[in-house]
Amino acid sequence: MTIANPSPNNKNKESLLVSMTATVIAGALVLLCLWASQWQYHRGIDRHHRNFLISTHVALPTVPLASAIDNISDAEWRTVSTTGIFDSRHQILLRNRYNEGKYGYDLLTLFHDDQGITYWIDRGWIPPGATALDKPKLPTTSTSTMQITARLRLQQSLPQGSFFAVSTTGNGDLISKWNAQSNTQVKTEIFYLDLLSTSEAPMNPIVPVVLPELTDGPHMAYALQWLFFAGLVIYGRFLLRRSR
Repeated sequence: MTIANPSPNNKNKESLLVSMTATVIAGALVLLCLWASQWQYHRGIDRHHRNFLISTHVALPTVPLASAIDNISDAEWRTVSTTGIFDSRHQILLRNRYNEGKYGYDLLTLFHDDQGITYWIDRGWIPPGATALDKPKLPTTSTSTMQITARLRLQQSLPQGSFFAVSTTGNGDLISKWNAQSNTQVKTEIFYLDLLSTSEAPMNPIVPVVLPELTDGPHMAYALQWLFFAGLVIYGRFLLRRSR
């Protein structure tokens, strides 16, 4: 009994089908790499713009808080001054805060402004207790009216998390979470302040909240990397076709 060999036409069809499949896969990979490159590029542009905004706004002179919140979206990171009373009944410790490599907390205290509004103030970093079971020692909270100087922040100021060095907006409801954690029934504003100084020296922060590191990050490098990957795919497809 003889076994029929595949005809040349069938071999050509199979070869053509494999070639077309490889080309489609390579094309899809190239498009994916180009999309990822554009994604990283635009993230880099956005980050550069944000760094420019921060560095520009922190260099501006101090203004009254009342004038800054008239156009709050354009006043983020500006230094403001106002007068009011700290409310020691409502305080929150934010975990996982570091100062010079040492673990600690950020202390948030509710503040009742003389303008009749209430908001949170980040009073900076405080060290942990002697052991993991010991509570940190909280700084003194004066109940008298005082003038403060602080940095205006929006609750989405510093989104947390990363994927391919791209920040994600995970803190959109930050202030509502603080309100729930402190069991406060007072309506608070959509912004908060990083305390810099007060008219009462004992209330000045031990370690004020520092500005974020103003670097553009690796986005542009990643954008070029994805272009390089696209080039490798094209080159690999060319070599495969040539070998066939």
